[in-house]
Amino acid sequence: MATDWFCRDCLTSGSTAQVPTRCPACGSPRLRSHEEMFALSVAHVDCDAFYASVEKRDDPSLRDKPLIIGGGQRGVVSTCCYIARQSGVRSAMPMFKARELCPEAVVIKPDMAKYVDVSRQIRRHMEALTPLVEPISIDEAFLDMTGTERVHKAPPALSLARFARTIEQDIGVTISVGLSHNKFLAKIASDLDKPRGFAVIGVAETIEFLAPKPINLIFGVGKVFYERLKKDGYHTIGQLQQEDPDRLIRLYGESGARLARLARGQDARRVSIDGDMKTISSETTFLRDLASLDELSTELLKCSERLSDRLKSKGVVGNTVTIKLKTAGFKLRTRARHLMMPTQLANALYEAGMALLAREVDGTPFRLIGIGVSGLEPADGSDPGDLLEPQVARKAAAERAMDKVRTRFGRAAVVRGKLYTSRPEPLSGPASEEEADDLEGKTT
Repeated sequence: MATDWFCRDCLTSGSTAQVPTRCPACGSPRLRSHEEMFALSVAHVDCDAFYASVEKRDDPSLRDKPLIIGGGQRGVVSTCCYIARQSGVRSAMPMFKARELCPEAVVIKPDMAKYVDVSRQIRRHMEALTPLVEPISIDEAFLDMTGTERVHKAPPALSLARFARTIEQDIGVTISVGLSHNKFLAKIASDLDKPRGFAVIGVAETIEFLAPKPINLIFGVGKVFYERLKKDGYHTIGQLQQEDPDRLIRLYGESGARLARLARGQDARRVSIDGDMKTISSETTFLRDLASLDELSTELLKCSERLSDRLKSKGVVGNTVTIKLKTAGFKLRTRARHLMMPTQLANALYEAGMALLAREVDGTPFRLIGIGVSGLEPADGSDPGDLLEPQVARKAAAERAMDKVRTRFGRAAVVRGKLYTSRPEPLSGPASEEEADDLEGKTT
């Protein structure tokens, strides 16, 4: 049986019974081979240690040094290079822990404007490959390459390999590609061979490939659900494959049906160019722990204003507000509230957040607070509540007047009275690459 193969360096390709150990054209050992290589068309593209890669590109003296992108002693790691990862440093790790593990690391604060610009450059290259590009964060996206073979005169695998080489040569960052027959498996594949990876999961091998993997490889199986599954005797995906789907549904409802499908590698989701945003949020980490409602409410107001700005810039409103609190001991609390009317107004977001926050303030010291909104939909220029409540209408009018002044003269031109009081400065910026997703207008 013939096996498809290609060279990642010169892109020479073939389909032979025996795959060469080196490229017959250039001698490179960087060959990729798979029996279904040229038949698959769903890809997941993920930049390798994106922020760190951009910084090393811009400062070659950092190339061989461990690099951490983050800020402050009480901040968290946004991302780190693979050299730092060898010391145990990971994204979202507290900075003090990262410094303990890798004291020789160079630490750089995130430059989000630069990362977003690079992300957009990469996005344009993706869109030249296929119109079906679904970004899922600032540094990763799904691509459906179905039907592109005639356009590019090459199967999707070769087009993607050429794309990866172009991004590395022209933009200066490396990417990893996962190629499969659906989004679930393509995402898994992109993590198999990092950095500069190109991995494939074919149709024929799907069941066998997934069987020995832990259940939390399935997206949506978080820590709590994973512990429940283990308590019920499920540890591997293979155990789910052997279980009666009806029993999984009885045990876990819709989540059980989803487990049964994904355990068998069945994912009917299409790559969508207009996949809706799910959440937009803003959060901040404090220089010192805060416990009082007064101090926490001030930081919540700041976050609410930033969140409102993002919603307005994207032209959307949301109907569910969620606050996030992280204790001094790094335990996470999240609380949500559904709104009667969707909103993008800072005041409405803040009031909903305050109703949730007030119930959590019990003397516990917190190191982080955040607020997010989901249930997003296009805004029509005004909050629906403006039409129903005169008081809401007055507040909305006042806020929109503030927006006009700020647009003309800058944010400092109008400051809410509560924010005039001196407060502890937060450690601003996203905690990780994942938490920066909403900068590009889409989160997971």
